[in-house]
Amino acid sequence: MAAIEKFEDIQAWQDARELVRNIYSITRKAPFSRDFGLSQQVQRAAVSIMSNIAEGFERGGNKEFSQFLSISKASAGEVRSLLYVAHDLKYIDSEKFDGLLQSTIIISKKISALMRYLKTSPLKGNKHTKP
Repeated sequence: MAAIEKFEDIQAWQDARELVRNIYSITRKAPFSRDFGLSQQVQRAAVSIMSNIAEGFERGGNKEFSQFLSISKASAGEVRSLLYVAHDLKYIDSEKFDGLLQSTIIISKKISALMRYLKTSPLKGNKHTKP
């Protein structure tokens, strides 16, 4: 794994950022936009993925970073679940649903890989930026 100097270098964060853009795009369109509760919940969950990666990284230690990555991964699961609701209610078509679902699965896998790396990393102290 290459050196990570800032959270913006983390591929899972970059992917989560793209997911947020896509989630906001679909939730701004009717009929999804009229379901305020669901649209806001899926937006918050998507933002939580990238925010927890960033916050955990800025904490500076592998243990805390891993805890925030766990929260981030859980938020990815929440987004996936909410996408099923949106699809079942016909707010998004199957093609958009499949693409977003795949994005969240890929993000979850990347977060899991980063968590595994942190567990085995010799850097247990303040920074986790070198392999």
